[in-house]
Amino acid sequence: MRRAGKAWLLGGGAFGVCVGFLALLLVGTYAAAAGFLGGAGSAATGTVALAKGAVPTAYQGLVQRWGNLCPAINPALLAAQLYQESGWNPRAVSPANARGIAQFIPGTWASHGVDGDGDGDKDIWDPQDAIPSAASYDCALAGYVRKVPGDPASNMLAAYNAGAYAVIKYRGVPPYSETQNYVRIIRSLEKSFARPQGRVAPSQQAAGAIHFAQSKLGTPYLWGGTGTAAQGGRFDCSGLTQAAYREVGIELPRVANDQYNAGPHPRRDELLPGDLVFFSDDLTNSRAIRHVGIYVGGGYMIDAPRTGAVIRFTRIDTPDYFGATRVTKDGAAALPTRPAGAQA
Repeated sequence: MRRAGKAWLLGGGAFGVCVGFLALLLVGTYAAAAGFLGGAGSAATGTVALAKGAVPTAYQGLVQRWGNLCPAINPALLAAQLYQESGWNPRAVSPANARGIAQFIPGTWASHGVDGDGDGDKDIWDPQDAIPSAASYDCALAGYVRKVPGDPASNMLAAYNAGAYAVIKYRGVPPYSETQNYVRIIRSLEKSFARPQGRVAPSQQAAGAIHFAQSKLGTPYLWGGTGTAAQGGRFDCSGLTQAAYREVGIELPRVANDQYNAGPHPRRDELLPGDLVFFSDDLTNSRAIRHVGIYVGGGYMIDAPRTGAVIRFTRIDTPDYFGATRVTKDGAAALPTRPAGAQA
């Protein structure tokens, strides 16, 4: 459990200082959203690197290597597919009997599975085979639709969902809502798995999310709390961040480690008010994230820390600081819905 920060809420004078401090931050947030959006640098071309910790350490090398198998894919896109398909669970089984971390149907595996680790066996359950097979299958599909106009990666994803014939017939992503949604989801998630190569655009919703969190200062923490009337309006950490962004029309996942994938990841020196900041005992794996807060500037966040404490201001610069996410509406909407399980 992280060490408690300084209690800024003891006494009316301290509270007044906090509110004044926050008011200045909110003005700065609005100014950033208004002034920097036009000046945000575009990502440079070149090899796509993965965002810090976005892919579990056990799979990072595989994804980085096989994500460069052909020009139609990249490591971030391959990571987005695997996350969307299985949430990095190598034992996942879908209702349609899709299996493993890459969710292959056995019939497709029989045709497209490869022996990625060279041990003489093609094992649908082994990520050492399944991740290379996913990349190989993507590249095969890209080859089938290589003469179709438009973006090769989007056409490949459409072929993955609707079949290569449909992409060829419609000269691009076919007019099927399921397929168009699948392509949109993966391309949006791709941005959260790629390490940013330029300035990350500010969030226009950040000030509203901070304002909501500020209104909850002093509220007692509740494990599993999402702020319902039955819970007395109390929150846990990810319940607070979810409610804050819901207030401005963005629906985040329930659990902190999924919230990490709701947008691109600014560096520590690029943080802006409204960014989500994350904490973990394993700084190499976003699936191990156990705490989240809302950054308010000056090295501080608002968070719901633990049982027995209240929603508060506290510093972010602790040894378990993992990283940050600048929430986007498209990024949040692309995240898969999973059972909440243990709350963070």
